Parts: sequence; C-alpha cells; structure tokens
Amino acid sequence: MKLLKNWDNKTWLSSEEYILSFTSFIKTKTKLNKNLKILDIGCGRANIISFLHKKFQFISKPVGIDIIKSKNIKKNIIFYKSDAIKYLKNTNELFDLILVKQVIHFFSKKQIESLLNLAKNKLNKDGQILIFSLKTKNNKIPCFKIMKSKLLKSLKKDEDILKVIKNNLKDYKINNFSFKVDLSTYKYVQMIKNRYISCLLNMSDKELKKGINEIKSIYKDQIKFTDTLNCISFKK
Repeated sequence: MKLLKNWDNKTWLSSEEYILSFTSFIKTKTKLNKNLKILDIGCGRANIISFLHKKFQFISKPVGIDIIKSKNIKKNIIFYKSDAIKYLKNTNELFDLILVKQVIHFFSKKQIESLLNLAKNKLNKDGQILIFSLKTKNNKIPCFKIMKSKLLKSLKKDEDILKVIKNNLKDYKINNFSFKVDLSTYKYVQMIKNRYISCLLNMSDKELKKGINEIKSIYKDQIKFTDTLNCISFKK
C-alpha cells in the first residue's frame, strides 16, 4: 500500500485556524500544563504537538511517531520514525496524553487491540488516550464519484474498528470535533493531486484527473463544508 504523505501538507489540517481550534477542543478534554508528557501516534509533520509545546512550554518535549519521516517535521519535538506498536513495546516512557489522530483505518482489528493495550500500559495515573477518526455517518468531505465510493468503504471499516475500540476501552466518552472549512477550489484540487486522503492513494492518474474535472464542475470557485471527527476519550 502506498503511504499517506500529504495529509498535513498545505491543507486545512495544517492551518493555524485548524490547530487553534483543535487545541481548544483538547483543552476541554485534559488539563494542558507544563508538566504534561505527550505522545502523538501518526504525527505527520508534528504541527499540533509543536504548537502545543510552543504555547505551554512543556518540561518534556512532546514525542511524535510516524512511519514516514517528512522533510519539514517541526524541530521543537522529539520524532521517531517507527511503527506505533513497535515503539510502545520498546519505550520505557510513560505519558499523560496519547493522541491517535486519523490513523485507525491503517490498522487491522488485531493490531488495534495490541495498540490500545500497549497504550493503556504507557499512561501515567489519570493519563488519557484521545482517538480521532472521521465521522462515519453523513460525512461532508467533498468527493468525486470514485473518491466517494472509496471513502464510504473506508468509513465502513472505521465503524468496525470503532466497535473494537469501544469494547477494548469499555469506560470511554465520545464527542465530536468540528471545523468549518473554507478554501478555494484551486487549492482543493492541489490537495487532491497530492493525494491528501487515504482513499486517493491507490487511484490511477486517469481516475484522479477525471475526478478533478468533476470537482471543478461542482465547485466553481470556493468550497465550504464542515469537517467532523469522532473523538473517543479514555482516562486511566
């Protein structure tokens, strides 16, 4: 399978507005202070934990792990190019907050079980796990026909994995994080060309080109929608 490299590269997910909004949401879930130790699983370019570190000046630098090492990863965090399960098995570190943002669909059900069991064991007392995934019902992400079909298939897998997560964590809370996206059609087309979302990864160039023409015919100048994530929170 091709690797997802551009989800946080010049997208709304890397915008200052998004990161500020996401930080505000996290503050409703956990107390952010300088003593917090954070692990971000699937951190990408580490935009979120880098911003948190700048704002709260954590004593311990946040740790980000990803199977891809991007060229422009933020410098004020500790980054490891690693599989999440392998890292959690080998690290002696304990954390107050473990973020798992929009990566669950890359794991099998068995791997999710292992990931959660390991993550729970790597929490300090009162530590939390926050798991974010795309809203599976009535998702508003702008799609062309083939993209929509592949996205729905992926969201169906997410639903199955969410059941595994809930059964594993048992004592959890679930909420939604929403962000209003407003961007030009041109910029969204560039994101599609960069295959910013996993359902685009295995499409042929021909399929992508046809899809881009569909998007251009539907959205003339501007695209507005609400990007909504499910958030499952667990506290030790």
